[in-house]
Amino acid sequence: MENEQEQDDHCPMEEKEETKQEEEDEERLEKEHFWKIINAFKYYRIYAHERVTRSEKQFQSLPAAHQKLLPNFLPHVRKLRECIEHNYEILKEIINNCNHMFENKEYGFIDMEGTARLLISYGSITQQESITLGLFPLRGWWVNVTRSQRRNSSNLNILVPGAGLGRLAWEIARLGYSCQGNEWSLYMLFCSHFILNRCSGVNTMAIYPWIHQFSNNKRSADQIRPVYFPDVDSHSLPSYANFSMTAGDFQEIYTEPNSWDCVATCFFIDTAHNVVDYIETIWKILKLGGIWINLGPLLYHFENMANEKSIELSYEDIRHCILEYGFNLEVEKNSVPSTYTENDQSMLKFLYDCVFFVARKPAYASPLNGFARINS
Repeated sequence: MENEQEQDDHCPMEEKEETKQEEEDEERLEKEHFWKIINAFKYYRIYAHERVTRSEKQFQSLPAAHQKLLPNFLPHVRKLRECIEHNYEILKEIINNCNHMFENKEYGFIDMEGTARLLISYGSITQQESITLGLFPLRGWWVNVTRSQRRNSSNLNILVPGAGLGRLAWEIARLGYSCQGNEWSLYMLFCSHFILNRCSGVNTMAIYPWIHQFSNNKRSADQIRPVYFPDVDSHSLPSYANFSMTAGDFQEIYTEPNSWDCVATCFFIDTAHNVVDYIETIWKILKLGGIWINLGPLLYHFENMANEKSIELSYEDIRHCILEYGFNLEVEKNSVPSTYTENDQSMLKFLYDCVFFVARKPAYASPLNGFARINS
């Protein structure tokens, strides 16, 4: 009996130690992820110049007679390098002081001018990650968003999960709605923090996003043309606007039932490991009579990704699940063309054939609707 009592007395302590270890592990992983993203931004310059150097060496390997036929090639390479340096300055601005953007979180000092080839202590960063993820998220504030007429709806709460840089959520708030954007990706959060808090005016910043595309250029000048942002002043929200951004996993943060009038998902539902989880969460957090507005394709993010669960459902299957949960489809368009970070001067363009729908959670409570039916 005494031994059993001793074991019982030790259980709470062991549980506390396990909990403490789990918290420490979670904190360590979070810090490692933070610095992995920082490294992606930091290494942009190195990887971008390496790619240009490869083109330069390939040109110099051509016969002299062929090089003579292309007198503008090397001057163009010099311009590419100038554009890389400009982009890098923008990226430095983005990550300076970003370790202070989260409440009660400090990740250490960011040294952008340190040794050029620092060892990456937290995971590996590929060239593609550094260039694509470090630069292209800025697209969200140079792409115009379709605007509609503002209505007196400040008492309606709208959630935009997967908000990216917050542009859609910002536009919704500008229309008079109370809107909150939610984003998980640090790549996006760093850039949104920069644009929403440190940019002012219209078209005051420029980047060169197409310099990494060496194929399908009609003219050399197309590769080095700038894009200006933001196309609206991010500080120009009216005094009545209620706009905020949250960082974290959509399903972990939003758990309170019947709390949102509307959930607006744009190019988002295919980011799920299991899209049915998203449907379930949206059903749960919407108020009775609330609506879910969706636009996007089904380019599942975790498809073919090692050690990641991914259920790739057709829209037909997703539609069936939406109806089974109890939603009423009020609007549905199965073929809405849309581009995404498109280079409009490229000889190669991608066009998504998106689905758009408006689904409503019924305004009456019924044991046959939603959770009660699915989980019965």
